[in-house]
Amino acid sequence: MERWSRVVSSRGEDVAEELPPETPEAEEKPIKQRKNGLYSGVSDELANNMKSGWADTELHGLEPIAQASHTAARRAALSARFPGERLVVPAGNLRTRSNDTEYPFRAGTEYTYLTGDQTHDGVLVLEPRKNGALDDGHDAALYLLPRSNRENGEFWLDGHGELWVGRRHSLTEAEQLLGLPAKDVREVAATLAEATGPVRVVRGHDASVEAALTDKVTAERDEELRVYLSEARAVKDEFEIGELQKAVDSTVRGFEDVVKVLDKAEATSERYIEGTFFLRARVEGNDIGYGSICAAGPHATTLHWVRNDGDVRSGDLLLLDAGVETHTLYTADVTRTLPIGGRYSAIQRKVYDAVYEAQEAGIAAVRPGAKYHDFHLASQRVLAEKLVEWGLLEGPVEQVLELGLQRRWTLHGTGHMLGLDVHDCAAARREAYADGTLEPGMCLTVEPGLYFQADDTTVPEEYRGIGVRIEDDLVVTEDGNRNLSAALPRRADEVEAWMADLKK
Repeated sequence: MERWSRVVSSRGEDVAEELPPETPEAEEKPIKQRKNGLYSGVSDELANNMKSGWADTELHGLEPIAQASHTAARRAALSARFPGERLVVPAGNLRTRSNDTEYPFRAGTEYTYLTGDQTHDGVLVLEPRKNGALDDGHDAALYLLPRSNRENGEFWLDGHGELWVGRRHSLTEAEQLLGLPAKDVREVAATLAEATGPVRVVRGHDASVEAALTDKVTAERDEELRVYLSEARAVKDEFEIGELQKAVDSTVRGFEDVVKVLDKAEATSERYIEGTFFLRARVEGNDIGYGSICAAGPHATTLHWVRNDGDVRSGDLLLLDAGVETHTLYTADVTRTLPIGGRYSAIQRKVYDAVYEAQEAGIAAVRPGAKYHDFHLASQRVLAEKLVEWGLLEGPVEQVLELGLQRRWTLHGTGHMLGLDVHDCAAARREAYADGTLEPGMCLTVEPGLYFQADDTTVPEEYRGIGVRIEDDLVVTEDGNRNLSAALPRRADEVEAWMADLKK
């Protein structure tokens, strides 16, 4: 990687730093003062040469992005919820990974939900309109980084210039694509600092935006905005459901990829599984939606095993919990527990079948008008019954459930909302989520599990080190639910047949 310090920050401030010379030749170069934002050491002749001779690459007649009409409707609903108030929703900034390298950028969920844009440093601002003394909705504008400046050398000297990281859309292009006015984000701090009247901002994404609003916002009011945007995502529109289906379909193909290379994983480690699924996610989508859990053997009893550095052995189980994130940032979240050698042992099948039965009960409880927690209760009841039946718990089952004794081995809730975040709608109020009612368009996971730790002396030795989870992604329909991940087999015999067919 080449070493260049930056001429300007992404917001346009002059932050150039001279780097220590790396060669004797570098030491001999004359050091010049910065001129017009250029690096020291750049000759006037070269600077002038780089300003000219470039073809016009402005794009014209661009079609709006697929979700433009949906994002407009979401902004309209937001406007109606907070009349007369200025609303500020940042995308977020690049974050340092190490020294002068950065993490891949992922725009804030609220920002993407309302705009469809995914570029760093963007800020959505809804300015309240007045019709006389009455509030009359909002004017929405996106503040974005324009194309790299060719006059001050940003495009080739700045580490974020387009010759380094690629071309950005011009503001005019962004307007065509996103369906709302676009302005230079380097003006947003001054604009917000001059704002009067009530203001709300989504916090935690852009410190410079929050600093410009320090004396205009309160934590309580900002939290109300965050909660609203979380709850607004609970019911998905047709575009979102379509994107989730795309994510699931790619995920299914990723699981098939993994099964085909289990022999190579046995020769290496869980990392081979992780890398295989990641390839599918990057080829067909934006990324993985969360850290893939590729847990073989006793690692399957660790709920969020993402180290993925363990051995893969025939005769053990592989708990694979992974999801592709689409180019529009919607993610799948699917789990299958697979016999690495192709067939479940008797005890593995016993545990697997219990979890399958619990998931079937949970899926059957997902329907409009049902309480959100009904599917969890249905699954937990089946698992408690099995644990009593096996003699691992003393009944009656009602008492086990009342005391939560089954949770030693079930551990977690049976599902969560799904969407732009793998755990979507996380800021929603309890009464609107965990204690709420299911509605058509809600998307959620159903994922019961049983986990017998390798050092758990309360269970017979044959159970120890076995972890099983089965997870599917569902959308609530008018008359029940639709399993978006139904293409992946779930019954033990179907899983074995599917794996055998893939390995032919």
